[in-house]
Amino acid sequence: MHFSTILIIYKFKKVNFPQNSYDSLFDSIENNLRELGLGDVAVNKKMKILNKIFYDILLKISKSKSVFELNSELVLKYFADLNNSKTEKYLFFERYFINFYNFCFELHPETMIKDALNFKV
Repeated sequence: MHFSTILIIYKFKKVNFPQNSYDSLFDSIENNLRELGLGDVAVNKKMKILNKIFYDILLKISKSKSVFELNSELVLKYFADLNNSKTEKYLFFERYFINFYNFCFELHPETMIKDALNFKV
């Protein structure tokens, strides 16, 4: 969700996201799966599933093209423990990501990933 949010900001600002950062994220995920003891077939299967989820989130995270508005259907699809969009837990989750988006939007694209680590609720 965080990475998708950052990519949306890059797109909105019409700045190309560094391919090496994208590659590094997915290489790290793949290496972590291998460290967990998964074999080649299982890693490939999991990476395919993770890529599908990532692109689903990336394309549907916001209900609006002009402002960042969290898509509740998408959130509930991947975070079933939030129950529904009216619970306090869900509202906190929604506020968190809207605030994260606003915080990152103000950052310079060259340092956004590094500076996003400073985000506080």
